[in-house]
Amino acid sequence: MESTARIGLRLRAARERSGLTQQQLADALGLRHRQTVASIEAGDRPLSAPELILGMQVLGVDLDYFTDPFRLVGEGQFSFRTSATVEEQVLDQFERRAGRWIGMYRELSREQGHAPRWLGYKLNMSAHSSFEDAHAAGEAAADLWELGVRPAERLRSVMEDRLHILVLYVDTPPGISGAASRVPGLNCALVNRRESEGRRNFDLAHELFHLLTWDALPPERAVPAYEPPRGKRWRVERLAENFAAALLMPEETMKQAWTRNGSGGDLHERVNETAGEMGVSSLACKWRLRNLDLLSKAEVEAIDDERLVANGALACWTTKVPSFSSHFVGVVAGALDTGRLSVKRAASLLGVSVTRLARMLRAYGHETYFEA
Repeated sequence: MESTARIGLRLRAARERSGLTQQQLADALGLRHRQTVASIEAGDRPLSAPELILGMQVLGVDLDYFTDPFRLVGEGQFSFRTSATVEEQVLDQFERRAGRWIGMYRELSREQGHAPRWLGYKLNMSAHSSFEDAHAAGEAAADLWELGVRPAERLRSVMEDRLHILVLYVDTPPGISGAASRVPGLNCALVNRRESEGRRNFDLAHELFHLLTWDALPPERAVPAYEPPRGKRWRVERLAENFAAALLMPEETMKQAWTRNGSGGDLHERVNETAGEMGVSSLACKWRLRNLDLLSKAEVEAIDDERLVANGALACWTTKVPSFSSHFVGVVAGALDTGRLSVKRAASLLGVSVTRLARMLRAYGHETYFEA
């Protein structure tokens, strides 16, 4: 992004955050007309050096706020999956952290010759789409992308290599399980790497739905994880849940897995086994089985959720996931090799120690030339 356009976007974001009108800011900067501020914010007129310095004082920001290309200010959109107890301030802080990761990746990848992605897949869904439509879309996507008998296993690679979505597994604050982020030329899905495998996979499929339907079905900034409330406001979340369930647990595959795990024995063990095969939480598996009429209403009512794996009661098949992703760390490694980034700044931007940065690079197959 050219500096004039970037500064204009960030000026508008700072002005709106400060509660100033364009006329009030124009007066503070010594400009005659409100239209001058509008022109600067649109990127049509540069901000002079004296105006920039005065703007910093009026808006309470530093120079990096306007000039640092590794920030997302006034252009990124986020939708977080959270618990009900997460405060707005926590979301704001995490959005700034995530914005630096995404902004850094976008800038460095461009410098390394990777063009922004202006075209991509979209789901043909609207506010009038039914839950059955969402199921059908999930099934169709699993078939189109050839996700196989265990879609959860291939979903991440398809999102990265075919859909060109940046997938990042990160350490999130308590209560945040994941997020979808849309930035001009780049879509990103962030997942809490410390969740169980089943929840990570479901979060990833859920965020994919939002990225594919953002224009037609814009998500809330913060949405409840795992059990969306009923009501019109949360209809988009229920569509996302239905899409994710069908994508990760296609009907024919589920029928085969359910049959393979036998018809006798303890029902909880059978659900847990099937969920393990599919790479999802047993709670999600239970409801998918019910929607497919593979479990009766009476059987669902007889299930004790406390005995289901990855539902907060029992230990689950959790595998450690390295921080961020191969694509992301590869871009960082390239910038370190060329001197575009110093080791100290890279560690600071990622929020890790130099030792952990070295460990992260090695985990993805990159040699480290600095002392950890």
